[in-house]
Amino acid sequence: MLFGQTTAERAKETGTSERTLHHQARRFEQEGMASLFPKGRNPSPDSGRSLSEEMRQLIVDLKAEHSGFTPHEIATICFLRFERRPSDHTVKRVLAEGPKPSILGRRYPAYAEIADGYKRRRAIVYLHAEGWSITTIAAYMQTSRARVYEVLKRWAEEDHAGLEDRLTSVPQSPARKVTMDAITEVRKSVRESPELGTYRVSAALEQIGSHLSQATCGRLLALNRKLYGLPAPSDRAPRERKELPFKPTFRHEYWCVDVRYIEEHNLGFPEPVHLISVLESYSRAILASKISQYCQAYGRRKVRTGHELGGDAYHSPILHARLQCAAALGTRKAR
Repeated sequence: MLFGQTTAERAKETGTSERTLHHQARRFEQEGMASLFPKGRNPSPDSGRSLSEEMRQLIVDLKAEHSGFTPHEIATICFLRFERRPSDHTVKRVLAEGPKPSILGRRYPAYAEIADGYKRRRAIVYLHAEGWSITTIAAYMQTSRARVYEVLKRWAEEDHAGLEDRLTSVPQSPARKVTMDAITEVRKSVRESPELGTYRVSAALEQIGSHLSQATCGRLLALNRKLYGLPAPSDRAPRERKELPFKPTFRHEYWCVDVRYIEEHNLGFPEPVHLISVLESYSRAILASKISQYCQAYGRRKVRTGHELGGDAYHSPILHARLQCAAALGTRKAR
């Protein structure tokens, strides 16, 4: 091939690269004159004519059973069945030039048309075992992808037992506390007293064992009034808003004393105590607070309030101490 010339000289003379000349010279040394003639290409192993008749028939039957198959999905099913994956182009060529389909209908009806729950779930499992994708199974069985996932999950966790029908214990609707007895009682109450409100109706229902919230009683009242044409409660005139007594206009104009009677405490003795707090009325801040030592020394019955004395509260030792405190601060007591 080189005829005594160097590779660079022969490449310049023939207009061919040196790499190509080296390759052809090496083939000539190995194969002789046969290397000078082009070789015929062997058919590709994925060629449609090289596929077995059984695989070609499967490709056509899959497309006839479900027209939504893609060539890639059909190739995947062929790989699982014959351990050989044809290319997508080969699948398209077989579909265009292959044999006629051997099936004319569906192997399985739609999911909702199968009466037996076990059989319709088993159909999903069989299709998935053949290599059908989740989306294709859902479209073929005319159900949702979520249901297909649920069936396959039950199959993976429980095997055949997961395909059986289950008796669910979860109610389809939440339990209702309103009974016909409660509705009847509300109807009787609102007929007798149209002005009844939700609080009184709720209290009346508790006496017969129906514990309903005031909001539920309000809905029952509205239902009965609308159903039986009962009159609605008359509109009441709004109450006159009273001015707050001793309303302060600046800080420390008024102080208030709050006395709380506490029976249960952790002070180390069983007797109840009084908690006396002084509050600033403008900011409502607590200025001082103290537990009554008088109650600790003499007990509960030794302290007498103004209510026990018939309104004369000035004989109470605690109130007497409050008056002395007011006099020391230079303030006056207002009631």
